[in-house]
Parts: sequence; C-alpha cells; structure tokens
Amino acid sequence: MTAVSHPPLRIALLSYRGDPFCGGQGVYVRHLSRELARLGHHVDVIGAQPYPVLDRVEGPGSVRLVELPSLDLYRADDPFRTPAAGEFRGPVDLLEYAVMRTGGFPEPLTFSLRARAFLARHKGRYDVVHDNQTLGYGLLGLARHGFPLVTTVHHPVTVDRQLELAAARTRLERLGKRRWYAFTRMQRRVAARLPHVITVSESSKAEIAEQLGAAPGAVSVVPIGADTRLWSPSDAVARVPGRIVTTSSADVPLKGLVHLVEALAKVRTERDAHLVVVGKPQKEDGPVTEAVRRFGLEEHIEFRTGLSDAALVDLYRSAEAACVPSLYEGFSLPAAEAMATATPLVATTGGAIPEVAGPDGETCLAVPPGDPGALAAALGRLLDDPALRERLGAAGRERVLARFTWARAAELTVERYRAAIATGVGAPARSGPGWRYVG
Repeated sequence: MTAVSHPPLRIALLSYRGDPFCGGQGVYVRHLSRELARLGHHVDVIGAQPYPVLDRVEGPGSVRLVELPSLDLYRADDPFRTPAAGEFRGPVDLLEYAVMRTGGFPEPLTFSLRARAFLARHKGRYDVVHDNQTLGYGLLGLARHGFPLVTTVHHPVTVDRQLELAAARTRLERLGKRRWYAFTRMQRRVAARLPHVITVSESSKAEIAEQLGAAPGAVSVVPIGADTRLWSPSDAVARVPGRIVTTSSADVPLKGLVHLVEALAKVRTERDAHLVVVGKPQKEDGPVTEAVRRFGLEEHIEFRTGLSDAALVDLYRSAEAACVPSLYEGFSLPAAEAMATATPLVATTGGAIPEVAGPDGETCLAVPPGDPGALAAALGRLLDDPALRERLGAAGRERVLARFTWARAAELTVERYRAAIATGVGAPARSGPGWRYVG
C-alpha cells in the first residue's frame, strides 16, 4: 500500500443509494472508501437510504457515514409508499413525492439538492467532493462553494433505458419506462458540463462521450475490482458437481438472466446441472419467472438473497462454473469476484465485460450477448472438462491480481482528486443542521 506523500485529503463521497446487496454502486462506495482510508485519507460517505455498509479501518485514515435521509419511497417492505404528513420537511421532500407519484424516479435530483445544501453549510470541511453517479442538477456550481468535484459514472443509464424500452411488451409499459427514465435527460445535461469524470472501463468511456456528451478529455478510466483478500480460493470448500452461480443485482433485461435460464434448460438435456442466482426476480409474472416455469426448472434454480460476505464467497467457491450473462456491463464486479476465487467463468462480450474477463479460451469462455445456445454450449464444455476448469480458474485469478484490485483503484482515484483540486478554490468552514454522523 502506497503511503500518503501529500497531506491527507478530506473527501466527501456522495451516493444517493448505497445498499451493497442491491447493486454495484453500494459495493463501489464500501470498498473504495475503505481503501482510501487505508491510504491515510478521511472519507465521509454522504448517503441516503438504503444506507451503505461501510468497513471500519484501523490506521491513520477514517471512514464515516453521514446520513442525508430521503423519504425512502422505495423501501423494500413498502415500495411506492405514501409518507405521513409529518415526514415532509420542505420543498425537496414534496418534489420527491410528486415525481414518484407521477411515475418518475426522483432520487438523483432530490439527493443532489440535499447534498448541495449540506455542502453549502460546510464550506471548508472537505478538500474534494466525489459524486457516485448522481449526476443531479444540485451538483452544478459546487466550485462556487469551494468544492472541486469528481464524478464517477459506471456506465450511462441511458443504456438501461434503451434495453428496457426494447423489452417492453405493451405501449403502456413503454410509456411507463420513458417516464421512469426521464431523469436521464438531467444526467445528460449535467455530465456534459463536468470537468472531471471517472469511469471504470474504456467501453464506458466511449459510451459516456457518445450518450452523455461528456468531453472525452474530461473522462479518465480507473478500473475497479475485487477485494482479493476476501475473494480467494479455498480448499476447504468443495466444488458441487454441476453447480453454476450467477449474480443478478436487478431483475432487468440488461442482466440477461432470462437467457441464462434458457441456457440451463439446454445444458440439462445432456447432463445434470443446477443454477444458483444471487438475487431474486421482482415480479411473479416477469420474464425470468415465466422462463423458469416454461422450461420446468423450478427444482433446478435457486434464488438467494441477503448473504453475508463470507457466505457469498463460499457460494462462488462451491461452483464448477460462474456465469455473467449480461447484455451490457460498464465493468462487471461479479466477473472479477468470481475470477478472484479461481472459479472458471463463462461471460458474454457485452459492453466492458471482455476488458474484465479477458480473452476467450485464456481466462474465460466468451460468448455473444443474448444467445442462450452459445451460453449453453460454453457452460456444457466447462462442466464436462475438469482440466479446462482448472486452467481457466487459475488464469482468471492471476488476471484479477494483476489488474483489478481496490487498492490500485484508490491510488488512481486520489490522482484524479488532486487534478481536480488543482483547479479548485478553498472557502472558510461553516456548519449547519440537517444531517448526522454515524460512527
């Protein structure tokens, strides 16, 4: 670990959603903040519900959670809820509720407005603000408050919008998707004005320039990766014959899970195999659930949620094959994490996945996205060939160790912070209410 050669930085890391069990953004915040602190920096993770899980760090640096609560309109036990009258604290809350009630997704905008108000009350507290893909109007003009801004865009959400519109089965469903993704217009306008953008792959860099209008010279690639101390092989965990594991953090077309379900049906025509999905389908009548029923796979597909870190790693260690069936990814943490356990990988070539998984036949088996037949052929080949599994698993882990670690990601991110600070202006400190630290 490289020691801090400059004075340690005070970093405000913004994340409008931070739950590590529902998407890659929460994983990003957790692991990046920990490694920044290990470098000696002081990180305040400023977030809304679901709040991120953060690691305690022993050493000169620190990580703290600053709760900046929303109305939590999409909580798991009561989605699209109606808050009690006493929960509304001001105009931003009213805006959040109104947008939700009209079918939109308000959180990027409303979180950015709350974050701007918070930061305006704390001039001088932070050396740099790092936004984790909020891309809300409230973040524009932070330099006037003395805060250099760096923004991470994992991939343009416009890609998700395009895939969901293509998968919509009715006119009404398409109208609903357009309304939900209306916030992407704001994100395009904001991204085009940002001077310091971080993304996680060359594929995402090209998409950000094309779809969000960001200046190519403003975008730097900082690959992320796996916590290789946690994600590692273990002889204590036996491989389960025929087990395939995948992670589907969201039940959306982009993740390609419906194609993997069909592929499993094809694989099972010649050999015994079963699939464990980390995640769950969101709708009983959705495409994934329908596919499971159509192919008669209810007894051969298991959905698991809420796993601890240790249990998740052991699940991947127990698999004979891991699979990333996504139609597109801006990076693919599940690919890097599976490879770090020396579990052999079958992955599509969607988006940036080849940048992570590596060459076909060397560190993975690569297939075209959206092709169940190709997925089935690759999975069958892997399940039938122990020597191939051993070779690809070992090569995959070596690739992750050489290229994709959180420690290296933190070091490169600090370089981008210092570049942004070089163009920033300081301001005296001032405090105010409306937030609380969680130690």
